[in-house]
Amino acid sequence: GQSFGPEKRLLLATDPERVQSAPPQRTAAIGAVSIAILFSLVMFSVGICCRGLTSNRLVGSQLAVTSKSGMTSNRARLFGRHARLSNPRVERIPGSVSKYKKACSDLNRFLNERAGLHQFIYRPTQAFSSAAESLGQNVAAGNEENSLSTNAFEVLEERGFLKESTEGVKELLGKEPVTFYVGFDPTADSLHIGSLVPLMAMAHLQRNGHIPIALVGGGTGMIGDPSGKEEARQMMTVETIEQNKNGIRKQIEKFIDLGEGKGRMVDNGDWLLGLKYIDFLRDFGALFSVNVMLTKASVKTRLEKGMSFLEFNYQLLQAYDFLELFRRYNCKLQIGGDDQWGNIVGGIDLVRRLEQAEVGALTFPLLTTATGAKMGKTASGAVWLDASRYSAYDYFQYWVNVDDRDVSRFLKLFTFLPMSKIQELNKLEGADIRQAKQVLAYEATSILHGKDAAEEALKGAQAAFGGTGDVNSMPHYETEFPTGIVNLLAASGLCSSKADAKRTIAGGGIRINGEKISDPELDLDDSMLDDANALVLQKGKKNKLRIVKV
Repeated sequence: GQSFGPEKRLLLATDPERVQSAPPQRTAAIGAVSIAILFSLVMFSVGICCRGLTSNRLVGSQLAVTSKSGMTSNRARLFGRHARLSNPRVERIPGSVSKYKKACSDLNRFLNERAGLHQFIYRPTQAFSSAAESLGQNVAAGNEENSLSTNAFEVLEERGFLKESTEGVKELLGKEPVTFYVGFDPTADSLHIGSLVPLMAMAHLQRNGHIPIALVGGGTGMIGDPSGKEEARQMMTVETIEQNKNGIRKQIEKFIDLGEGKGRMVDNGDWLLGLKYIDFLRDFGALFSVNVMLTKASVKTRLEKGMSFLEFNYQLLQAYDFLELFRRYNCKLQIGGDDQWGNIVGGIDLVRRLEQAEVGALTFPLLTTATGAKMGKTASGAVWLDASRYSAYDYFQYWVNVDDRDVSRFLKLFTFLPMSKIQELNKLEGADIRQAKQVLAYEATSILHGKDAAEEALKGAQAAFGGTGDVNSMPHYETEFPTGIVNLLAASGLCSSKADAKRTIAGGGIRINGEKISDPELDLDDSMLDDANALVLQKGKKNKLRIVKV
């Protein structure tokens, strides 16, 4: 029931024995020292609070974080201007952990020197200590899936992924695990081969110890990215966007691990769809210059034909994505195609303005083939990553049929073969280059469709073009006999239409069992079938299809 003044309450919390034994003549001195100590603590706390932003709460001298499940986060993000853990509910600590500890150490020394209070010691919580220890063990393990022994920047540079990057990205990737992101707009239920470059880059970064975020734009997808487009994208329903997101996730998971603590897929609709328009304009509109926005390549190319205000807003939303990912997951790097550079820089500027943090960008060159054609376009359309849209066999054949001049470059970009192996394949010349193409085709198909599908595609290709292999592995089409050649070509997909079939026959581009045909009225009958009730229908030099009688 004894009451104490403020000076004795402070001492009681730190050294109760000294409170009981303190002689009366020292009361005034102790009181003065205690008031000085309290004033120092208050000023120290105010100083910390003033450096924080209103959107983040201070976590005092104990660094604690709890995930939604109640478990302590197992991966501390211990770098950058703001030390935080990779968890959406993390509390932000101004300054790095080392600087924060130093500040506490300096305060301890001051208190010890001034008042001899040896019991006032800064102790991080067990939650923070465990998370930091876990991160240290993961990095020290040095395994292929999570190792910083090789700088991922150098890996990407050596394999031809780099176009531009902001200052400091190489150093950042070499010293600490970095959370980074790539955006994918769900414009279809499948990605196409043009998305392989960012997917492979994500895989290399993750294999070298970094943490990928695949952002699928459920919010921005309702507008559509105008970058590289000559006209506005078709508007999609919410249901279509959701279906497309599910399809894209299955493909992303073939390149990166989205397991707990290793990577994640997020939807920007989670934060964009709930924004209030006036609030967004007031908070962020003043931070963007229309003059600068008009200079962006994605805008300039569209102004000639006209651009809606809806699309003009896209770069603001992409910049806001970077800010949200930084706040939620301490994401410090955005990667993407070179046509995204202007939008990415807008996000960097926004994070720097509002969070006073350094984040970066890394972009890839927009790929074209040696002939100047856009990567992934064929006579029959886009090369999709979904097997139901573009079969594993056709995917294999796409790589086998690339230009000889592209083989070395594609081996670096689209396989995980070590550079020493690629250098050996680069020595092949003339007809032997086809061996390198088969390696490229097999490795690329294995990554996307699995080794079993790659083996089947290889056997089918050998049967169709090499006279070996398994004919049952060839792509096939079942039909009744007799049947007209024009109808069959159109129905099987070898030709895009009956008119296309007639033109191809007239040009001498169709063969049956190796024999060229010239009659568009030809009917195929049982006399053309082999012992397995099948024949081989060929268009040009590279497209063969096994026709099976049913």
